[in-house]
Amino acid sequence: MLMAQDAFDFIVIGAGSAGAVLAARLSEDPMVRVLLLEAGGKNTSVLVRMPAGVGTLIKQKSRHNWGFWSEPEPHMDGRRMWHPRGRGLGGSSAINGMVYIRGHARDYDQWRQMGLEGWSYADVLPYFRKAEDYCANDPDARPDAFHGKGGPLKVNWGENGDHPLYRGLIEAGRQAGHRLTEDFNGAEQEGFGRYQLTINDGQRWSAARGYLTPIAGTRRNLEIVTGARVHRVVVDEGRAVGVEYSLDGKGRQVRTARAVREVLLCAGAFQSPQILMLSGIGDPEKLKAKGITPVHALKGVGENLQDHLDVTLNWACTQPISLYNEIKGLRQLKVGLQYLLTGKGTGRQNGLEAGAFLKSRPDLDRPDLQMHFVIAIMQEHAKVKADRDGFTIHVCQLRPESRGRVGLASNDPYDDPSILANFMAAEEDRRAVREGIRMARQVAAQPALDPYRGEEIWPGAHVDTDAEIDAWVRAKGETIYHPVGTAKMGLRDDPMAVVDKDCRVIGLEGLRVVDASVMPTLIGGNTNAPTIMIAEKIADVIRGRAALAPEAPEIGQAAEAA
Repeated sequence: MLMAQDAFDFIVIGAGSAGAVLAARLSEDPMVRVLLLEAGGKNTSVLVRMPAGVGTLIKQKSRHNWGFWSEPEPHMDGRRMWHPRGRGLGGSSAINGMVYIRGHARDYDQWRQMGLEGWSYADVLPYFRKAEDYCANDPDARPDAFHGKGGPLKVNWGENGDHPLYRGLIEAGRQAGHRLTEDFNGAEQEGFGRYQLTINDGQRWSAARGYLTPIAGTRRNLEIVTGARVHRVVVDEGRAVGVEYSLDGKGRQVRTARAVREVLLCAGAFQSPQILMLSGIGDPEKLKAKGITPVHALKGVGENLQDHLDVTLNWACTQPISLYNEIKGLRQLKVGLQYLLTGKGTGRQNGLEAGAFLKSRPDLDRPDLQMHFVIAIMQEHAKVKADRDGFTIHVCQLRPESRGRVGLASNDPYDDPSILANFMAAEEDRRAVREGIRMARQVAAQPALDPYRGEEIWPGAHVDTDAEIDAWVRAKGETIYHPVGTAKMGLRDDPMAVVDKDCRVIGLEGLRVVDASVMPTLIGGNTNAPTIMIAEKIADVIRGRAALAPEAPEIGQAAEAA
């Protein structure tokens, strides 16, 4: 147990996708002492290790999942919406769908155009490559202009890519007139193709597995404390000097660790702003309303929330080849036992190995829609149990104009944050989702899927007009788990910016936020890989290392549809 006056060079709050990276990289220097505080546990469960466990992890509150609920969403029929977030070593990378996507090159060039020097695509690509062990299962694979070898994060193509439903979807995309692309993280994102996954040898490869497991117990200068609920960052005369936290689960035994150099807040887009506000950092009027004494005014804390809204369309499958056939009844127990005893079988797959990036209108400079293809029926975060063979096309809007916020429900650090995503507030968001649904239906209707496609189960062919589709989206749309932006990077004259380009909290010394909350705009894709990249880049900044040299491989075009 840590003593009240224990001092560390760096205190990292949160052992998720960013915190695991920072703790590992900073502790490479044997001359510094690093404390990593994680509210959850070690995440050693077979459910975390087994890729097929994702459905169970996502759908329920547990020791692995914070399981937040939003406030009533005004544009989603007043529903309180489910927001799973990872709890424990690895954070959300320990419960996510394991899809490795970086976003579009233009996403990062846009950040640079906003004045954020060092965040163009050429600047960040070297850090994606540094983190990556591409095709880790293939000893003959070599690094290339877009991919790296030997990094902590193992990235592989799915083992089940030849499944007839995956092949059928990709061919159906071509038949519908869309492009094909060989690599969503390569020269051209747009089109239909296969996903790369953070799965290695049939096991989930979370940020903790890649960055912390190899060094656990081997570095005396790294202390990892699980079950540590952070109460606040201690600020004294304009500088973060420590962290208050408790280990007893009730907050009665408050401990303090001192930070000699910096506190690094890596608790994610919901809990990083929550901890800032509990520490007195935020909008002074909102803090006073919760009984918190302001110590530093930053009105942008908790604002600018952006997330990807997602809808799922389901079709029956006329052949017994979906995951339902493999896990129905007692077969599910067999799958679990086979994986536990041998590491083999259906438990090795996530059921999501193909998809697409598409434009809802041709004048866009990059795709604004993403499709995830699941070889099973999935509804409401897998909370609805499938009763037949089928397949799902997720339609996700990538560039929402709607903005939400994160606030405090109370000044109790054990309370969940208040979340309002504000989905579908903007007409453009509604138009894009509507068009995406129609595009998905067009793809599903192609001859390549004729041998497998049964009736449209969800929402059903009767939901067809703009008004009917909009009503269904309000009733059934959900997050696909990519919240960002609540402590956004920006220039110091931006009144809503929370951190500068080096992730330092504006106006304070010794405090950075390093996680998805610093993204000023939502990237076009899954957010785990970009969060890891951000932490890799800021680790070099903190250590005083020169940034990796920019790399600008030619961005080409995907193969045109035949």
